[in-house]
Amino acid sequence: MKQLWNKGFQPDQLIEKFTVGRDRELDLRLARYDVQGSMAHIKMLCKIGLLTKEELNILLPALQEIADQIERGEFVIEDGVEDVHSQVEFLLTAKLGDVGKKIHSGRSRNDQVLVDLKLFFRDELRRISDAVSRLFNRLQLLSEEHKDKLMPGYTHLQVAMPSSFGLWFGAYAEVLTDDMQMVIAAYNIANQNPLGSAAGYGSSFPLDREMTTELLGFANPHYNVVAAQMSRGKTERAVASAIAAVASTLGHLAMDVCMWMCNNFGFVKFPDELTTGSSIMPHKKNPDVFEIMRGKCNRLQSLPNELTILTANLPLGYNRDLQLMKDIVFPATTELIDCLDMADFMLEHITVKDGILDDPRYDYIFTVEDVNRLVLQGVPFRDAYRQVGMSVQDGTYKPTREVHHTHLGSIGNPANAQIAAKMASLLSQLH
Repeated sequence: MKQLWNKGFQPDQLIEKFTVGRDRELDLRLARYDVQGSMAHIKMLCKIGLLTKEELNILLPALQEIADQIERGEFVIEDGVEDVHSQVEFLLTAKLGDVGKKIHSGRSRNDQVLVDLKLFFRDELRRISDAVSRLFNRLQLLSEEHKDKLMPGYTHLQVAMPSSFGLWFGAYAEVLTDDMQMVIAAYNIANQNPLGSAAGYGSSFPLDREMTTELLGFANPHYNVVAAQMSRGKTERAVASAIAAVASTLGHLAMDVCMWMCNNFGFVKFPDELTTGSSIMPHKKNPDVFEIMRGKCNRLQSLPNELTILTANLPLGYNRDLQLMKDIVFPATTELIDCLDMADFMLEHITVKDGILDDPRYDYIFTVEDVNRLVLQGVPFRDAYRQVGMSVQDGTYKPTREVHHTHLGSIGNPANAQIAAKMASLLSQLH
């Protein structure tokens, strides 16, 4: 196996297979960032005199060729090559000879991996925020479209008070703004430059870390080189927490839809082609999409715990255990975005039922409205409560079926414009 750390001997093949794991497959997602980091690094090396301008002018086009190859989907990590970092350097060396070997001066694979991951997570968090934004916009449109259609509100899964589809859709839109706070926090943690920390203890070369920070578009460096190395694991846990937050909201929405589609409720429905059937029951229209979404989102919520356990007892400095985080987090970003986009697609085709509260089974949902109506007429609240309660008990209660909610965030004033402004402010912090 070709290895950057080769010192004249080859480890046992079983050792190689066990330690490399899925790195070749997962590292393909880091390839563009590895080239990007290398370009910034060699520009800095030229500035501090470790590369000549002539060497830089040879290396940059060669790296750009590799970058173009990656964008065309033609880049591969060859059999016998350990990882993406090795592949890029071996391609340069094969093309340019000894000058290709100079790009690693002043860095370790540790900070090289770290900078690749930071750049990767920044982009993945932007992709997640874009998917959240698409679903948010869908929910806001539905909230406005159906704001006057009443539905039951529940506590303890018992009929409680009037709600509306406008509130239901709008609630999930606003909860996504809370989740975006988590995404932004993870982004800010990822948006720090570790390059120049080398193996975690710096370098005797006069590296210009401010220069690479600017070239790579980071907000600032990880100043302390040990702290930079310690960010491996902390960054992934922050990303996992953001993923779990969004997944929690989406999983809850999926559960609601599964319940509202049930014949016992019948509040929402979808075109037949977006549901599935039964092998023996011809009438079935199952919410399989939302059940799979619920299951995936529940699984995604386990990510922070999995990463915490993986990294809980590691000593200071780099440890190979950290490699396993890629297996956990990389697929999770894709799965979350797929779930968000599927939710957006499904909700584009949702039909909601009108006139639900006309059904006599929901008569008691208006008791609070009638208590409040009596209070507005001057009856003390406790007396009004008792009056309506006694009529329920003796079977004489007749609802007025009138709903007058006007305060901020209520049925008659769902505050969608204010919620949209909140989300716009949050999204601006990532773009």
